[in-house]
Parts: sequence; structure tokens; C-alpha cells
Amino acid sequence: MKKKESISRKQFVKNLGLGTIALAATPSIVKGAQVNTVAMTKAYPNQNSNLQIALIGAGGMGSADTDTALRHKGVKLVAVCDLYDGRLKKAKERWGDHLFTTKDYREIINRDDIDAVIVGTPDHWHKQISVDAMMAGKHVYCEKPMVHSVDEGPAVIAAQKKSGMVFQVGSQGMSSLGNEKAKELLAQGAIGDLNYAEGFWARRSSTGAWQYDIPADASPETVDWDTYISNTNQRDFDATRFFRWRNYRDYGTGMSGDLFVHLFSSLHFITGSMGPDKIYASGGLRYWKDGREVPDVLLGTFDYPNSNEHPGFNLSLRCNFVDGTSGTTYLRLVGSEGSMDVQWDKVILKRNTQVDDNDPFLKEKASSGASSGDRASIKIQPEVIYAADGDWKGAHYDHFYNWFNAIRGGKAVSEDAVFGYRAAAPALLCNDSFFQDEAILWDPVKMKRRK
Repeated sequence: MKKKESISRKQFVKNLGLGTIALAATPSIVKGAQVNTVAMTKAYPNQNSNLQIALIGAGGMGSADTDTALRHKGVKLVAVCDLYDGRLKKAKERWGDHLFTTKDYREIINRDDIDAVIVGTPDHWHKQISVDAMMAGKHVYCEKPMVHSVDEGPAVIAAQKKSGMVFQVGSQGMSSLGNEKAKELLAQGAIGDLNYAEGFWARRSSTGAWQYDIPADASPETVDWDTYISNTNQRDFDATRFFRWRNYRDYGTGMSGDLFVHLFSSLHFITGSMGPDKIYASGGLRYWKDGREVPDVLLGTFDYPNSNEHPGFNLSLRCNFVDGTSGTTYLRLVGSEGSMDVQWDKVILKRNTQVDDNDPFLKEKASSGASSGDRASIKIQPEVIYAADGDWKGAHYDHFYNWFNAIRGGKAVSEDAVFGYRAAAPALLCNDSFFQDEAILWDPVKMKRRK
């Protein structure tokens, strides 16, 4: 690997001091450590032309996506598709009686008055609806993960290339100010060479464990079950499998496909990585003994090879649906000279203490951290907090802005089909590793399994 040039720690601090990044507050000393707070902002040009959209899959995430999309100027919802009557009724109550509603997504994508569609269906329909919609001339926002299995990825990539439509995967944290700042900081050399990263998701609520409500009127008369299972294993109607689909492998992709994929998306955006080349997982069904087929505790370990984008590093991901506390989420990047905790609205940069004597972060060390006699003292770890300002509209809003902006002829989206596949593949292969009880080898450049 040809090692990329990075700004030295001294130069990075010099740039900070010269105002390369504007400080939102004066430095303050907290428990002996010097902390700078830095503002992150966002502008939203190019929102003039009108776009008409449709929603395919009006469950919780699809509806939340649509609410966010409609916060944007010049965007109108004209149609909704879902396989359950109750959701179609609720869609009209939520967004207006003018909506065209149907249980057949083909009636949506064949309409001339629709520019783009949001695909919020269960995972096993992502690939087919995305491909069909793009080939019908519709731009597509597809919820993560992009596909249900690794074998489905090339078809989505080919459809985007052939159709020329704007395709974006819905890992909304991708477009966060936190990710954008972390990417900038890593390129500036703020933490030196990346050598390790880790991420964690925890849930403790009933819905967080995918125990979604099952409507009292759920039946073969109100749910198009035959269509739902038409591309997977055949079985009799089961309302639990329809409304709590994430628990079952025929329709969902487990904890990794639901949550790890967010962390892969953010990590790959920040580092420019194409993905790991070795994947192995462990875990188990520890608490939710409710008939589900996927673990509620999952640990994944991933080897990232040397590349032109970054040195080799290791990634550790954890997910816990048995969390007895309040739960938490984070992504941490650890380098040779510091670390970054990355959140959607914040980045906490910590830098080690073995630095130049003139480093402004350590000016307080002599007075606040000096040792007394021969007794050792705890050294100060300099810290900078980059936080979104109060006017920021949020990562979900920004992700839709980026999609709409690209449709209107602006900058191309970052999370296109190729990027989305490179984020989905290691998540899906993590599941394969767990169920097959073996390490999985992957070629992140060619995007195919290795033997």
C-alpha cells in the first residue's frame, strides 16, 4: 500500500489555531483537560423544482421516511402502496384523501406523474422493487440494507447504471454532520493512521427488539399474503411473520442487516474504504425466546486490508437487544495519534499527550496536571468537541436533501448502489458467518466471495 500523506499533528493544531475551523465557543477547562467546542453547520441550496414521489411499503420506517421527505420544499406525495389495508387507510388519514393507493407496486412505478419512489418494504423485496422502479424511469430511495442476500447486489448496480436513475440507500446517518466532520478530520491527520474501529448498538424497548404491534384485523382478507411470500418460502398466513418480519430470515436480515449496516455505511464514508476481506461472527438468542430465528446478541469482527484509501485496520461491532440500561449507540475510530467518537450530531476528538511542547492543547498541563514530588499523575488527554448548531435539520433530513438535490441535477449521492452494496455485503456475510459457524472471505474491490 502506498501510504497517503497526512497532515502532521503539529500542522493540524496550527490549522485549528489559524481558524481553518471556526470555534463556536472559547476553550474551557473541564476536570483539568482543555476542551474546545466547534460548531458544524449546513446549507440547503437548490430546492426550487417540484418533485412528485410515491411510497412503497408504508410501515414504520417507510412512513417516517415520507414524513421527512415532505419537509422539503417542492416535494409532493401522490401515491402509496402497501400489502395491508390498514396502512393504506392510515396513509390517507396521514397525508390526504387525494392519494392513489394500491397493493400492487407495479401500479405505482407505471404512473407517469411519479418522479421517484421510497422503498420501505421488508428486506426481501428491496432488490426487485428497486430494479423494476429504476427500469421504469423512477429515482429510488431504498431503505437499508440494499439487498436481502449478497447474490442480489449486482442486479441493483446494473439497473442503476443502465437506467441512469438516482439511487440512494437509506442509511440516513451517512449524511450526518458528524460523519462529514469525521471524514474531514481523518483526512487532516487528526488521529494519525487508523488502526482500529468499533461500533455498538443497544436496544431495550419492546419495539427495539422488533416486537411490533399486530393489528386486531390482520387476516388473509386484509393482508396480501400471497404476494408477500411470492419470492420466498411458501407457508400459510402468519400475521407475526408479516408484522414482525425482522425476526425471520425469509424476510429480514437480522441485527446485522438492520443495524450493523449503518455502522458500515458511516465507517466506509469516513475512511473511503471498500470494505473488509475477512468476516467472522458469534452471538446467540439469549433473551427473546419468542420464535424468532435470528440472534438478539451479535458480535462481528472484520479485517480491513491495506489499500490506497487507508492502512489495514480491524473493526469490532456489537449489538445487544437484551440491554438492561438505557441503551447506547456509537462508532469509534482509533488511530496512532488519537481517537474520534462519531455521532450524527457530534464528533469528540481526543488526542494523545505525547506531543510537541508547544501544543496549545497542553498549555494547562503544567498547572493542572503536574506531579507532586515523585508521585505519578494522570496525564491530560486533549479534547475537541464538534457539535451541530441549533439550526441543523438533522441527518435524516440531510439524507433526503442529498437525494433530491441529485435528482435536480446537483451533486451525485454518496450512498449509491455500489456504495450501498459494499456496506450491505459485510453485514449480510456476518449473518452467513454466524449461521455457518465459519469465517467468510470477501473481495471488497471485486465485490464477490473468495474461497
